[in-house]
Amino acid sequence: MDKKIVVSLVIAVIFSSCFVGKKYSRPNNIADNKLFRTESEQLDTSNMAMLQWKNLFTDTVLQNHIQHALDSNFNIRIAIQNIKSAEANLKQIYNSVLPSIAIQPSIQFQTLSLNTPQGSGNSGNRISGFTYGLAGTLSWEADIWGKINSQKKAALANYLNTQAVQQAVQSQLIALVSESYFQLLALDMQKNILKETIQTRQENLATNKALKQAGTVTEVAVKQSEAQLLNAQAQLVTIENNIRALENTFSILLAQNPQKIVRTKLTDQVINTPLTIGVPYQILSNRPDVLAAEFSLMNAFELTNVSKSLFYPSLNFTASTGLQSVDVDKLFNVNSLFASVIGSLTQPLFSQRKIRSQYEISLAQQQIAYLNYRKTILTAGKEVSDALYNYETQNKLYSLKQSEYLALDTATQYSQDLLKYGMANYLDVLTAQQNALNAKIGFVNAAYGKLEAIIELYRALGGGGK
Repeated sequence: MDKKIVVSLVIAVIFSSCFVGKKYSRPNNIADNKLFRTESEQLDTSNMAMLQWKNLFTDTVLQNHIQHALDSNFNIRIAIQNIKSAEANLKQIYNSVLPSIAIQPSIQFQTLSLNTPQGSGNSGNRISGFTYGLAGTLSWEADIWGKINSQKKAALANYLNTQAVQQAVQSQLIALVSESYFQLLALDMQKNILKETIQTRQENLATNKALKQAGTVTEVAVKQSEAQLLNAQAQLVTIENNIRALENTFSILLAQNPQKIVRTKLTDQVINTPLTIGVPYQILSNRPDVLAAEFSLMNAFELTNVSKSLFYPSLNFTASTGLQSVDVDKLFNVNSLFASVIGSLTQPLFSQRKIRSQYEISLAQQQIAYLNYRKTILTAGKEVSDALYNYETQNKLYSLKQSEYLALDTATQYSQDLLKYGMANYLDVLTAQQNALNAKIGFVNAAYGKLEAIIELYRALGGGGK
């Protein structure tokens, strides 16, 4: 009996080395040097994505907002709960390779029927009584074809996927908070420009009214000045409304009630970090969404191995031992001891095509995961290319808007001086003032666009996820 058990266990160990599935390996040529559309022939291996967000954003007020969002944002907290769920499933799968053990104390009362062979030969006396037992059972499935091992790898990939998703949420959240913060600073600056403009135009309107009474200008000049004042006031109302709406959106990112957001000034923002994009292959390790897509592919790959192993026989062992007696006083007696060991090999023959269908479905899902992985990588390359070109464009635009603003501001001063000496009319002054206002607001937008481009490039490279 003991020899047979040992032989069975040895056979199980031998079979457990028979792995019918495939070993996962990353697809070839998944990210080549042409992933980024850039003018640079040689790409530096240094990558700004490796930079911690606190080193990129040096504004301490912004740092506090980002940290608060990372601690409280609802999407982050949901992602963390998904990680905990996947971790619990991973622990369960990892322990499935161990045998299942159960203890079962029991009391059984039985009365035999007089109309049965067992009870009919007792002169009309019923046989009844108690049976007491204390048993332990052990069951174990030998991982012959690597099914359990593949399940463990699939669960691990799913767990790592939830971690990568959390990192992707974190990266996106940092970008959203910083972009919203800088946008608020830009709106504040535009608001101040409009307030100064309104004050200047109120003075111009008063001056034109006085000049009209003196007969120097006509009512047309007065109405034009009034219209310009009203236009600036309308723009201010719009800006204030946008600020309030953006503060409410910002508050949601921080998981708090809508409220005023503490902030500094746009002119205080300086980012001197070298903007290096690294080599395309680094996308595979830096972008959390790319990592998540690959872990999804790994999960689908291992589940395909699990489905394939179902075509082969499964080997199960069940052992039970314990004590059983009709007399409770004799329960803990050597004569009450019993034991049994059962080994079974089950080969599926006809399962209404369930196993084959499951395998075909797993193959299709694996192909879907592969296509999503490729798509995610191409999207990442596109986003880096867009962000890099956008940053270069915003730099040029910033310089041009700055020159435009300075030129039109000077033109406004010249037109006002010429008006005093009768060498220009009020329409020239009004046109110069309106153009100067538009140029100032455009310059502020360009300053914000430059900061936004840096944030987008940082996010596109996978920054802020770790």
